[in-house]
Amino acid sequence: MLASLSTCSPMSAELPVIDKVFAYVTRGDSLLVFEHPEHPEVGVQVPAGTLRANETPAEGAMREALEETALTQLELVEFLGTRDFDMRGFGKQQLHRRHFYWIVTAERTPPRWRTVEQDASDGSGEHIFELYWAPLADMPELEAGHDAMIPELIARMTARAR
Repeated sequence: MLASLSTCSPMSAELPVIDKVFAYVTRGDSLLVFEHPEHPEVGVQVPAGTLRANETPAEGAMREALEETALTQLELVEFLGTRDFDMRGFGKQQLHRRHFYWIVTAERTPPRWRTVEQDASDGSGEHIFELYWAPLADMPELEAGHDAMIPELIARMTARAR
């Protein structure tokens, strides 16, 4: 069972909880991030989405990484942790229970590339992603708590490198 560290207020306990999965895909010392070219206001993000019925969080993270990046050589390294995120500041009366996973790839890519997700897990239709590798030492600001487990990712990468 996944342990959850809550970052919500007592009032947010009344909100519906939506399970989300986040994929921190790394190659070397860089993290795969993306922007939505048609919606730049949503900022820089990592592959993520809603957990499907009868899907484990690890399966969901791998599915989201594949769907949003089009990378096929992905390897799940480990679970990083769970964080709760209150979405009321973003106009949603929801609490997102976010499960973060570290995934690696050695797959070669252009410096920037675009993918199209046809069937978004949140039912919102087609999404265009412009992906690129961001050095962990010089990360752009990530939106809406997408960076919650970056320090843990860096700590685990450092520990494995020893």
